[in-house]
Amino acid sequence: MKRKKENLLPILLGVLMAITCGCVPGIGFAQGKRKQADLVIANFDKQGNQIIRYSNVGDAIDAHDGEIALFNSTYYLYGTSYDCGFEWQNKKAAFCGFKVYASKDMQTWTDKGYLFDASSKLWQSRCNGNTYGCFRPHVIFNNKTRLYVLWINVYDNVSGYRVFTSKSPIGPFIEVAEPKVAVNSSAPAGGLNNGDHDTFVDDDGTAYLAYTDWRTNGSIVIEKLSGDYLTGTGEVTKSVTEGRTEAPGMFKRNGIYYVVYSDPNCGYCSGTGASYKTASSPLGPWSAGKKISDNSCGGQPSFVSTIKLGTGNIYLFGSDLWNNAAKNEALANYYWAPLTFNPDGSIIPMTCDQPFKVTGSKVTQVQNETVKTNIKSLNDIAGDVKRLQSFVAKRSGMLSIQLPVYKAGAVNAGLNIAIYRGDDDGKLTGTALVNKTIEANDIGWSIKRQTVYPKIKVVKGNVYCVVMSSPTTAGGYGYTYLDKKVSAAGIAFGKLQGDDFAEEHGKMLDFEIVIEK
Repeated sequence: MKRKKENLLPILLGVLMAITCGCVPGIGFAQGKRKQADLVIANFDKQGNQIIRYSNVGDAIDAHDGEIALFNSTYYLYGTSYDCGFEWQNKKAAFCGFKVYASKDMQTWTDKGYLFDASSKLWQSRCNGNTYGCFRPHVIFNNKTRLYVLWINVYDNVSGYRVFTSKSPIGPFIEVAEPKVAVNSSAPAGGLNNGDHDTFVDDDGTAYLAYTDWRTNGSIVIEKLSGDYLTGTGEVTKSVTEGRTEAPGMFKRNGIYYVVYSDPNCGYCSGTGASYKTASSPLGPWSAGKKISDNSCGGQPSFVSTIKLGTGNIYLFGSDLWNNAAKNEALANYYWAPLTFNPDGSIIPMTCDQPFKVTGSKVTQVQNETVKTNIKSLNDIAGDVKRLQSFVAKRSGMLSIQLPVYKAGAVNAGLNIAIYRGDDDGKLTGTALVNKTIEANDIGWSIKRQTVYPKIKVVKGNVYCVVMSSPTTAGGYGYTYLDKKVSAAGIAFGKLQGDDFAEEHGKMLDFEIVIEK
């Protein structure tokens, strides 16, 4: 698959920032802190690796199986959080809740927190690992009530959904009465009745719920909602698809209604098909299905959002790039790209290499652009396996370190950070200058930057080594790194087991060193 040429601007910005603040950047230094000079939004680097999306503070975005919506010139990314350790069907796993991030350009995202507090006993009983879980937050705005309406998929009641309202797109959202939907209304509560859904508002303000009927093995249903968008009306079209489908995304373009869906249904699959149908009315009749991707660009369809801009609408397709069907999907990434259309309105099959640019009220696909080499994650810190990264102090002063780490599995000990002096080859010498422990409860399952204050002074020109280790006998800790050619003396990265150091050439920890005078 052809990728794009290297754009050096973000790297140059990172270098300039390092000069002005006295920082020694790891490869990921510019993540979330660079100026908005490069607005290209891409999904893969030039080697075809998935891109980790970060918030403005350098933490990986943790919002999955939701959608992107545009309200009042701000983009909002809604999704299910896994950072607290939620694992599907792990009876001991807590439910984390639903998160929202905000952005003006779809590239720099700010974490706006949780849509509501899901830590209560009530919400844990509804959504934790002892249940089928709670998923797919979708938010629409009602012009009449002036309220934002949130629908989520649950499995503790008859309808399969719970509904909330808020005066703000970021919440807090307050639950209202359980909605009623026409399909499976007499089925027992707490079963696999109705699943993955989408909310859609037509040009006249009428709203619809597109959802999955599990009692018919995954057929798509579309039902008209009440005027306040809080419940179904019973006006419904069943069997839009014939089964073995899920995750509908509904939109309208040039008078044609579309529903895009996972074909076949495949929960947490890293690559399942995407198909669509069309109609001249939201309730059909609907056309035969057409496939637009065999693997949804490495994921599972999540949404199609209508983004209304001054130059016209774009129809943004999103799929979750699930992490190899892991029960905890905190490390899952995303594929986002505008759908493209033929003159007759048919959707052009996706090519999965569609970087695009958001500029003011315009979104355009771009050619021959590149994304810097992808930051990658790996978890192997446990027991006698340690990770070492050395650096040369660019100035003298008090040291602090930002390390991108995450938890992998049910660990039973914290993560230790030790600082050593290093030799000219970047290998540690002597005993540790300082040891710090980050407690296990302070580290999540999603990649986040942990700031460590060793309270030691470093000297300009000296080599120092950061060593990460843990005595945990279960699970382990992960980090992010990047393939990068490093030629400077005293800089090395690799695995430390006992007294043996195995350097991994061409790699560097995605870390940040700050030295304050």
